[in-house]
Amino acid sequence: MPDIRVGELPTSPAPRLRLKLIGAMDAWSVSSERVLPRVRKTRAVLAILALAAPKPVSRQKLSGLLWSTRDREQARASLRQALHELSLTLAPCGPPLLHADRDQVWLDADAVWVDALQVVRVEPVSPALLDLLDGTLLEGFEGLDPAMDAWLVTQRRSFRDQARGAIERLLEATTDFEGRIEVAQRLLALDEAHEVAWRALIEAHAARGERSRALEAFESCRSALARLLKATPSPETLALAESLRAGGEPEVRPPPPSEIKVAPKRSVARGARLGVAPLRALGNADEADFAIGLAEEITTALARFRWIAVVSSGSLARLGETASDPEALRAALDLDFLLAGTVQRDEARVRVSLRLLDLHAGGEVVWAQRFDQPAADLLALQDEIAAAVVARIDPEILLIEARRAAVAPGRDASAHALVLSAIPAIYRLEKESFLKAGQMLEEAIAREPDDATAHAWYAYWHIFYVGQGWAPDQAEAMARAGRLAERAILLDPQDARAFAIAGHVRAYLHRRLDEAMVLHERAISLNPNLPMAWVLSGVAHAYAGDHEEALRRILRYRRLSPLDPHAFFFDVALEIAYLLSGRYDEAIELGRQLTEVHPGLSAAWKPYVAALALAGRTAEAEAAAQRLLAIEPGFTVERFLASAPFVRDEDRERYARGLREAGIPET
Repeated sequence: MPDIRVGELPTSPAPRLRLKLIGAMDAWSVSSERVLPRVRKTRAVLAILALAAPKPVSRQKLSGLLWSTRDREQARASLRQALHELSLTLAPCGPPLLHADRDQVWLDADAVWVDALQVVRVEPVSPALLDLLDGTLLEGFEGLDPAMDAWLVTQRRSFRDQARGAIERLLEATTDFEGRIEVAQRLLALDEAHEVAWRALIEAHAARGERSRALEAFESCRSALARLLKATPSPETLALAESLRAGGEPEVRPPPPSEIKVAPKRSVARGARLGVAPLRALGNADEADFAIGLAEEITTALARFRWIAVVSSGSLARLGETASDPEALRAALDLDFLLAGTVQRDEARVRVSLRLLDLHAGGEVVWAQRFDQPAADLLALQDEIAAAVVARIDPEILLIEARRAAVAPGRDASAHALVLSAIPAIYRLEKESFLKAGQMLEEAIAREPDDATAHAWYAYWHIFYVGQGWAPDQAEAMARAGRLAERAILLDPQDARAFAIAGHVRAYLHRRLDEAMVLHERAISLNPNLPMAWVLSGVAHAYAGDHEEALRRILRYRRLSPLDPHAFFFDVALEIAYLLSGRYDEAIELGRQLTEVHPGLSAAWKPYVAALALAGRTAEAEAAAQRLLAIEPGFTVERFLASAPFVRDEDRERYARGLREAGIPET
């Protein structure tokens, strides 16, 4: 067996407070406990101090921004109350982060991570940091105070300018054509009239031999400049377009040969890019309103999946007829997938038909589904359909992107492509390819040490490594899984999948169920439509002995994603919950299905064997036990009891008794 090891993880102290100020504000301690103040003005105080750190802010300025309509003494009293609340709220973060004297207030800047500062302060800027730009700075803080409203306008303008400068520097430093296309598009999303970005986009398409896409980009540039600035392209941009029309080769500085060689396709390098087309209403104005609302709900729900970049239906609508042309969409917005569909409604029912198109395959339909439901509560119906759609297309896109990544040579693959290539090998559970998946994840982390996704999936890999009995040193493998999971959530406190995996590591491998449940709740709050978050949360409740809640959560996963390609693994959790709650017939039927489809999955055999024995089906139990021992020769009741994470003695004993009666050796 190859020796698979993770490099030393950074030992520098992690921030004790993480603040999200882009979009809806949020705050967590290092242990993932939510520490967002309850009162909006107290939240505003925290945000103002965080954006100013490490510089102090005067008490006069704080009271003037948030209580400008009150007299001086009332304003200062309100500020004192807000600071007191803030101190209490931040207590879970450890030693005091908030400091104050008679005149000033400040935060311990070294102990606070702020998303809005990462893009504008970190040098060199990495493409991954650009994901932080999705959203408005301090969204929803309008109306607190007239002075605060004016301050918000100034701060947002300043942030936008600083972010634009960071992306401009990244564009200047990026030499591979694929990378320049991605960065230029990010810059244009921030400033549609940025002619330098348009020119970089035109040149990159031209250098790749995509003359028609280069000319389409030029026309988009000309239209944007005319609409926004009442201006025409510069002579340099016009000359570039004329050269393209004449069939000549425009002068474009080529990147070094090595960079051309290793540059991956954008979707494989950084995640899939999906557009939500305006849904077509086949009827009256009420249907049109429902279609608009549903498209917005789907866009919002998809945006919670960190590895998918979403382009809204509003953006696609501005393209007019182009929005129905797969090639034109790829040229205009560099999309990989398009979600499109129709809405019909009568007095009693709503019918929504949706399809997912792979734009790399000429618009091939890779997923389609129809929802036909009562039209009683349209808002609830929008939520329900949006949740089902995103939960079902996420694994579809993941598999397609994994196949796309697998065709790239291993030595040229990006970290993200390596992760994508590893995921199917993890779930196949064939030992040789599984170990190779571990090596790919190890290499992904070596190439991008700050990639949260790679750390999360490598922690997940270690769960199977231990569970299948393949780890020669289980204690070391469990410890490594913990380090990887902790690192993943520190690197990206918005990644629901990372929190779900970190929670499962603590529950299954480390038996720290209270901490696991906190992490699972965080995962569900970040992305309530992520099936993995529900099923792994259900597993933790099964370990804790709350079998009804475990079944509720695991069945929620099944409703969200009934055709999940990885259901065989997640259904093991349901099998265990059935066993522990005494529903042996259901555990047996599910176990039979799982072991027939995936006979090498030892985790499915164990509850199946125990359920058969406890149901009195002794001969079948003994035969199944022999199959289990052939897969995992060292498995014993003693080994099961040593590793079983169940809290209640009766659960452990029920499971162990079934294994004994089936013929699993005691030691």
